Amino acid sequence: MTLETDKSGHVDHAHVDSHTGMATTGHEWDGIRELNTPLPRWWLTILYMTIVWAFFYCIAYPAIPLFQTFTKGVLGWSARGSVNEEVAELRAQRGPMVAALSNASLKGIEQTPQLRNFAIAQGKAAFGDNCAPCHGAGGGGSKGFANLNDDDWLWGGTLEQISATLTHGIRAGDDLGHLGAMPAFGRDGILKANEISVVADYVRSLSGLPVTTGADLKTGAKVFAENCAVCHADNGKGNMELGAPNLTDAIWLYGPEKATIVEGLTNGRGGVMPAWAGRLDATTIKALTVYVHTLGGGK
Repeated sequence: MTLETDKSGHVDHAHVDSHTGMATTGHEWDGIRELNTPLPRWWLTILYMTIVWAFFYCIAYPAIPLFQTFTKGVLGWSARGSVNEEVAELRAQRGPMVAALSNASLKGIEQTPQLRNFAIAQGKAAFGDNCAPCHGAGGGGSKGFANLNDDDWLWGGTLEQISATLTHGIRAGDDLGHLGAMPAFGRDGILKANEISVVADYVRSLSGLPVTTGADLKTGAKVFAENCAVCHADNGKGNMELGAPNLTDAIWLYGPEKATIVEGLTNGRGGVMPAWAGRLDATTIKALTVYVHTLGGGK
C-alpha cells in the first residue's frame, strides 16, 4: 500500500475519483485508490439510537457487573423476580386443583376424571424432571432401568404399590423401602462356574430361548431349585414381594444373553432407585403414581 503525496511530500486527500466523483482517502494499493465513502445516514442514525438506548437500558435494568454484585437498575426488575412472579401466578391458578389432589385418595383420583387428568399432567411434568434420566422420556427404560410401559412390575403395579416404591425407593437406605437383591453366587463362592453356566442355560430355556448345544438342563434345573427357586419360585414366575422377576415372560431388565445372565449370577444384581419422600412433596408423588400407573396399564 502506498499513500499519494503532493510535490511537497504531504499526503494528498483531495484527489477525486474520475468515475464516481468522490474523494479518495489517499491510500493506494497497486494503483487502486480507496474511496472515502461516507456511511449511509440511515445507518448512522440507527447506530446513534442504539447507543442512546444502551445508555438508558444500563440505568433502568441490571447491567453492569461490580466486584461482588451488579447494578440493580432503577426499575428494580430481575429475571429471577420475573420467574418467581410467574410461578406464583401459576400456583395460584392451580391452587384449587392441587388442594383437591392433595386431599384425595389414589382411588378417589382414579374415579374423578378431571382430577385424574390433572394428576396425569402434573405427574408427567414431574416424571420428565426426575425420572426420565433413568427410565427415558416415555418410560421405555434401558438396560438396568425398568420399562414402565410393558405392565411387567418387579415390585407390583397397583396404585398403592407404585406409590410405596416411589415414596421409599429400592435399596435406597429407607427402612420401609424395597430391600431384596440377588446374591453374587459366583463371587461369594456359592456356585461354581460350571453350575452358573448350566443354570444360565436353564433360565434361558424357561422363556423359550435357545440354549448351548449339549447343555445339561437337568443339572441346571437342580441348581435352580436349590438356589434360585426360593425367590423366583419353582416355576420361575418370580415373586413381587422380593422383587424377583418372572423368568418365563421374555422380559429382561439387563438382557437375555447368556453372558449377561452369567455375569448377573456371578456378581449379583441390586440396582438402586431413590426414595422420593423428602425430595418431592406428597402431592407430587401422588401425581407421579397416577402417571406411572397409566404408562403400563397398571394393575
